[in-house]
Amino acid sequence: MVKLRLKRCGRKQRAVYRIVAIDVRSRREGKDLRKVGFYDPMKNQTYLNVPLILYFLEKGAQPTGTVQNLLKKAEVFKELPSNQMKFN
Repeated sequence: MVKLRLKRCGRKQRAVYRIVAIDVRSRREGKDLRKVGFYDPMKNQTYLNVPLILYFLEKGAQPTGTVQNLLKKAEVFKELPSNQMKFN
């Protein structure tokens, strides 16, 4: 099963995160399938590759709670067909 989750990057006390599609069994810093976005909590910046995110969501990828909140804030779920909305 594939999940969309955050992968920590950056230096100590200055974390930035990549939003990646990754296998559930992989650890946080493990090998990802694709990089689909970027999130900087210090500057509150978000970059999302929306077509790629929609592709993974349509194939059944489940976003984690934090990634789901970021996607809701960016209104990505409005672009999904209504029958694809199977998240919490």
